[in-house]
Parts: sequence; C-alpha cells; structure tokens
Amino acid sequence: MEAVRDGVAELRGDAARHLTRVLRAQPGQQYEISDNQAAYLAELTETHPERAVFRVLERIEVPEPPVRVTLCAALIKFDRFEWIVEKATELGVECILPVETARVEKGLLEASRKRTERWERIARESSQQSRRVRVPRIETAASLARALATPADYRYFLEESGAPSFPRMLPPSRKESGTAALLVGPEGGWTDAERQAAADAGWLAVGLGPQILRAETAALAALAILLTAWMA
Repeated sequence: MEAVRDGVAELRGDAARHLTRVLRAQPGQQYEISDNQAAYLAELTETHPERAVFRVLERIEVPEPPVRVTLCAALIKFDRFEWIVEKATELGVECILPVETARVEKGLLEASRKRTERWERIARESSQQSRRVRVPRIETAASLARALATPADYRYFLEESGAPSFPRMLPPSRKESGTAALLVGPEGGWTDAERQAAADAGWLAVGLGPQILRAETAALAALAILLTAWMA
C-alpha cells in the first residue's frame, strides 16, 4: 500500500490486480490496510484494472512489538530459507540478514543476491496474512563478520551442544521496546574459529536441547522463545 495522503490511499500492481480481478472487490467494501507505518480501516472507493483507491475511515491502534529482533540466518537451500522468511515474518521479526559462514554451500552467497526481491515479496505477503503493520527488512547477504557487528541490547548465537538452555540465558529484567539479535548457523554447524569470533564479539551461546535440529527449525524455535519471553 502506498502512503496515505489526505485520507486517501492507493493499491497498485499485482496486489491491486488480485483484489479487483480475483477477489472481485467492489466499492463500498471495507478493509484493513497499512502503509508500512500504521494500520487503518478503509473503504474501497474505486476499482481499476491496475489500481484500487481507498478512503481512510479511521486509524487502527496496533501495539508496538515488545522487542525488535534481527534474525541473522546462515544461508541454506533457498526453498528452506524462504520458509524461514515466511515464518519469521509471522512471528514478528524486525529484520532478516542472510549470512555467509564457512560451511554454507558454495554458490549460495552469489545466488542469494538475485533472491532478495523474491524474499521481500514473501515477507510482504506473510505480513498481510499475519496482520502486521510493518514488513520486515530483508538485508543483502553479508559475511559473518558483518553479522557479528549487528547492534542490539541482547545478542545470542545458537549452539548445537554444550551451551546453556536458551530460556535460562534470557535476562530476568527485560528492557521494554529493546532490541535483540539471533544468529543461526548452517546445517554443518560452526567452525571453532566462528564460535570464538562470536564470543569475542560479545554474543552469548545458547542451546535448544539435545536434539540436532535443521537450521530452519532451530531459527523458528529460538525466535518463538525469544519473542514470547518479552510478552511474559
């Protein structure tokens, strides 16, 4: 949805075509819309093949997330990385940063640069489905060193074994509207040098139990733990 100006908003492109041609929306129908800054109740006033026009009726109050989370996720096969993007968006992540690590499959970093637009579309569609006001940012894939420089009040990286339980490592007193970053490795795990680099950069190692989880499973399980903790 483009910006709301003088109480009017327009929807264009594929989303407008889907609304007018597939859903056969008619003027007078009401919808919840968002301009990526706020949510509104609006009435559809005009429908065109490539454009839909809305009149804003009222602003909808949406609570701010209790913590803003950046997910730094090592690149994995793209069908499974897309699943991370979709589900992390549903859970409420603020930003997704794809990361190249030593054990990421060769070629994924270069190929990922052509996938950013697709991942952004997946995040946008998932945001609409989950009634999010803001779509998460999808950053261009970066090195582990760049990911370790991510600023946040709390920073955690997932370890396969030997690390303290993630829930036990969460702070008992949590900063309201704070920031957190979560770093998830590839299927092959971390190298010793990467573990040391994360620790040296101030990231805390945390575990999810004795089972060995796939990267996408670990990412979503850890996000759920982190986000739920701030709601308690």
